[in-house]
Amino acid sequence: MDGVTDLPFRRLIRELSGENAPLFVSEFLATDGSGFLTPVNLRAARFDEEEAPFCIQIFGHNAEKLASAALQVQELGATFVELNAGCPAPRVANKGSGAGLLRNLPNMAKILQAMRAAVKIPVFLKCRIGWDENSICINEVLEIAEGEGVERLTIHGRTKVQAYQGLANWDIIGEVAAKAKIPIIGNGDINSMEKALSAMKNYNVKGVAIGRAVLHNPWIFNSSAKADIRSAVLRYNELMLQDGFRPMQALGRLKQLCSRLCQSTPEFRLKLLRSKTHEEFLFVVEDKPFPPINNALFSLQ
Repeated sequence: MDGVTDLPFRRLIRELSGENAPLFVSEFLATDGSGFLTPVNLRAARFDEEEAPFCIQIFGHNAEKLASAALQVQELGATFVELNAGCPAPRVANKGSGAGLLRNLPNMAKILQAMRAAVKIPVFLKCRIGWDENSICINEVLEIAEGEGVERLTIHGRTKVQAYQGLANWDIIGEVAAKAKIPIIGNGDINSMEKALSAMKNYNVKGVAIGRAVLHNPWIFNSSAKADIRSAVLRYNELMLQDGFRPMQALGRLKQLCSRLCQSTPEFRLKLLRSKTHEEFLFVVEDKPFPPINNALFSLQ
């Protein structure tokens, strides 16, 4: 997730997950500029040896640039490279990238063919079920993916127009998974291990992808872990500072996490979000007791 799943955040989730740490995917990296390995992309592409096997996700709409980027991803040591055809953000999709590729399937095929020819590592694809409810094209996407040598397809069960509203359509995901020759990973509304296991059992998927739910519950992968919000927040701060974040940079990420973790205590949450400095935020965190985690708040509906 852009602006979320950077190296410090993934380190935090790995620590909280223990032996149940998932396969991690990088923030998505833009490829349509004049060069791929910009300072921003190089920083976003970093990963720890302990994260292997690791997937770097890229996005764009130019086949030649995406193929070149995929090769550079391989040279960086990633285990997999994934094309994002699911991001609904207007700044991405309206330019023909991300979910915008769902309106230009020939270009998606051209891109995947170029990427597959450029690298030896597996090529993955992540997409949505269609642009809108009148243009569901996931069956055509599956045909393209299988024809171009994609080795794993992750399907978010919403359309681009839905963004993150309403419920993911798991029936469609299941129908695609039942006939697919490649592994299908389901995505959308999975906010507990119980839901993950249920989806795998009932919809033929080989696994699930979890994104936004991690911001609401960083312990989601470790059902035996005690949800200690204060410790997690302070550890996240420590990991960011160790990674070179300036205090005010870290403050933004800390507020992002606490805005979700502290929804059951609105006054305390507001006090955190109104902190003007990194120092003030930490004072509030350390001076006030955090409430116990409330699983009812993890719903993404």
